[in-house]
Amino acid sequence: MSRSHRITLSGLDFIPDLSGALYAPEFRTLLVADLHLEKGSSLARRGVHLPPYDTRESLKQLLAVIALVKPERLVFLGDSFHDGKARERISADDLATLRAITQSHATIWITGNHDPAPPADIGGVIASEIALGPVTLRHEPRALAQDENEIAGHLHPAAAIAQRGMRIRCRCFIANGRRIVMPAFGSYTGALSVLAEPFAQLFDEYEVWMIGGRAIHRFPSHKVR
Repeated sequence: MSRSHRITLSGLDFIPDLSGALYAPEFRTLLVADLHLEKGSSLARRGVHLPPYDTRESLKQLLAVIALVKPERLVFLGDSFHDGKARERISADDLATLRAITQSHATIWITGNHDPAPPADIGGVIASEIALGPVTLRHEPRALAQDENEIAGHLHPAAAIAQRGMRIRCRCFIANGRRIVMPAFGSYTGALSVLAEPFAQLFDEYEVWMIGGRAIHRFPSHKVR
């Protein structure tokens, strides 16, 4: 969890973590976007064979963040499960871990395009979006109404900068004064450049908080390559 960075939205401070999670201290709430649990087993069904441990690794990382910040509430911002059959493929051990997490924390599963109907037997409640004080939490960013603010996932942002003759690319948080788009948390998730058209439709000026190996680094939009 960053000791130096805060992303401010509508008067609230959010603390970014190296895992890609975002903590709202005023609400004791941890936000996680795009877990994509069981993506590995989904790819295997299509003949793309990767080590089938992405769910376990993602949950291990999630448990580490929970142990660090000790939140009272968890909000998953959609695409927590890679597809509608993920619940059938998840191992008994990983399912037990998920249930232990939801039993010890108030949990909200926001629906996503990959999981419009998240499993109902894992614990927690399911919602299309919720309000965290003056900020709306949803899966896919959208055109904002007047005075509306949002935190969303869906786009898996990444940014690149030129540093000492090298191009460095990392997952990132991207934000302006009205919205934050979070990086994907899942182990096998890809990433989309913040210079791509979907971000151009959402942001003019912005800043990125790039997730390095040991620290988070903040850059203005004109530094992004």
